[in-house]
Amino acid sequence: MPQSAKTEPAATAGGRRAAAQRHRVRQDLAAAAMRLFSSQGYEATTVDEIAAAAGVARRTFFRHFRSKEEAIFPDHDDTLVRVQAVLDSADPREHPLDTVCRGITEVLRMYAYVPEISVERYRLIREVPTLREREIASVSRYERLFTRYLLGHFDEDAHRDGDDDPLLAEVAASAVVAAHNHVLRRWLRAGGKGDVEAQLDHAFDVIKATFGTGIGSGRIPSKAASESGSASASRQGEVVVAVARTDASPAQILRSIEEALRRA
Repeated sequence: MPQSAKTEPAATAGGRRAAAQRHRVRQDLAAAAMRLFSSQGYEATTVDEIAAAAGVARRTFFRHFRSKEEAIFPDHDDTLVRVQAVLDSADPREHPLDTVCRGITEVLRMYAYVPEISVERYRLIREVPTLREREIASVSRYERLFTRYLLGHFDEDAHRDGDDDPLLAEVAASAVVAAHNHVLRRWLRAGGKGDVEAQLDHAFDVIKATFGTGIGSGRIPSKAASESGSASASRQGEVVVAVARTDASPAQILRSIEEALRRA
């Protein structure tokens, strides 16, 4: 067996161990920061105290975080990578809004993974303006990512008069993030109790009903989409026939009928 074949699994395993160790240290630092912020206040807590409470040196803290406020959000960078992976691996037949909704669900799961920490973090963020600003900056990265994605996935045949592609993409992306934030805050105010993913799914239904017709599966050419069963209509005598995809929402079907009537 070639030497490279023997060493590759060991190198891969070593990389996984290093990543796991890095994750543990980040989590330990974040937990220590949370405890100290809660017990003695954010302003009174120093980086040296956080590092000491986590059992690491000051320089180790700065290998993982640039500042003490960043330590309270240890998972956003990794979650952004997971969200990007959801977008990159999406089935070309999936509605792009469905893809974006699956992406933001990864963010929700980050908060829901350890509810008690997320609830305490929410309390601190409400009290400390610096932390609120940090969270807003973190959330804006997801919104920019979703806007770029939706800009590339418009179905021209599904647009209504007056639609503006960049505006629609940005507003839809903002709506997805706003829905996530609304559901998340409500769940956190309730102490992290209840099925938060089910609540988010309900919010997604509202968004898809509102924006679903203007944004289509842009990776599939319009002609192919039409042949595969996207919304269309024809008039036969006094009868107007409207055809919609089987996965269309009631609001999308209704709009297809309205458009068919206007064209008739």
